[in-house]
Amino acid sequence: MKYAVIGEKLGHSFSKVIHEHFAPYKYDIVEVSPDDFDAFMTKRDFSGINVTIPYKQRVMEYLSYIDPMAQEIGAVNTVVNRNGVLYGYNTDFGGLKKLILRQGFDFTDQKVLILGSGGTSKTAFAVSKALGAASVLRVSRKGELTYENVLSLHADADFIINTTPCGMFPKNDTAAISLDGFEHLKGVVDVVYNPLETKLVRKAREKGIKGCCGLYMLVAQAVSASEIFLDASYDESVYEDTYKYVLSKKQNIVLTGMPGSGKSTIGKALSEKLGKEFIDTDELIIKNEKMPISEIFARHGESYFRFAETEAIKEASAKSGFVIATGGGAVLKKENVDYLRSNGKIFFLNRPIEDILPTDDRPLSSTRADLQKRFDERYPIYQETADEEIFVDGKVENAVRRIEETL
Repeated sequence: MKYAVIGEKLGHSFSKVIHEHFAPYKYDIVEVSPDDFDAFMTKRDFSGINVTIPYKQRVMEYLSYIDPMAQEIGAVNTVVNRNGVLYGYNTDFGGLKKLILRQGFDFTDQKVLILGSGGTSKTAFAVSKALGAASVLRVSRKGELTYENVLSLHADADFIINTTPCGMFPKNDTAAISLDGFEHLKGVVDVVYNPLETKLVRKAREKGIKGCCGLYMLVAQAVSASEIFLDASYDESVYEDTYKYVLSKKQNIVLTGMPGSGKSTIGKALSEKLGKEFIDTDELIIKNEKMPISEIFARHGESYFRFAETEAIKEASAKSGFVIATGGGAVLKKENVDYLRSNGKIFFLNRPIEDILPTDDRPLSSTRADLQKRFDERYPIYQETADEEIFVDGKVENAVRRIEETL
């Protein structure tokens, strides 16, 4: 192993995809247990490593040299082995700074709350100070400022930065804090990058507050780490190019629309064209329930079906880099849309109702009258919940091309 990221649990990691896109080396994902960490670092069988949770502070005791910035922050995320001597750096600082500035946030004279007390929280503290924040406060489970009392003490906060793993895959539906009551918030930054949109950032945007997650930070710190590994310099364009590449690989393409609008057919064609795996949430429901949808309705009713549908959507949405075709009523529940949006871009396939035929296997759209009723009820919801609206003229290749043009 020459180059890798190490951490305790790395099933969520995008680092291999990132490094191998722009760098001229193979990059590995290496999980190291706390009990094995000492042996790993003592052996020094690597040229360069990135270090993530929970070792950004612990790794410092194995280093012969620590960059002054990393020393001041108190956390190292990049280690390079130079003839058996280990040197430590913090490229998270530059990555987080780039993320904040890219979002257009101005921390000058602002109050910033940092959620978490680990190595990344130290980086966030240093970045906030460097960007001119007047007050930077750490919030944690224990201590003077906790998740329970922070609202009563600092409801006037201007920015919140989450550095905890709350909201990270596979616990996508969690958040370290509620944003209710923070009436002065101008922005939320979440260093979590999987899912692409965390619950915390989604709740911020629902309140009209700008928010961003950590994918761009991850890319930026990786490019800087690679420069240290190779003693090289990359063009500034590498940051944006790599970010767009990884986003295209990891973002789900979600298809919504009426039954018969072509979601499955178009989804399979997209899957083949883009090299993404395909999943149909209706098929997933059938697999999970071990019976056809018409039978689920007949035996258990619509309310049970909607519960099963939400469970299938939750399962499918936790994946990344998929094409997902949804059932016609999937967007009727906000919970479903939230799950789909966490890792995906939603496309409403708008096929003229007169081109859609009712069929017996669709319990709520088995007649022309039922189909028209469903269309009238759902059409504004399809439009409201979609990122893009795609006109479907019956030609699969045209729909595929129109979706590709928006990616």
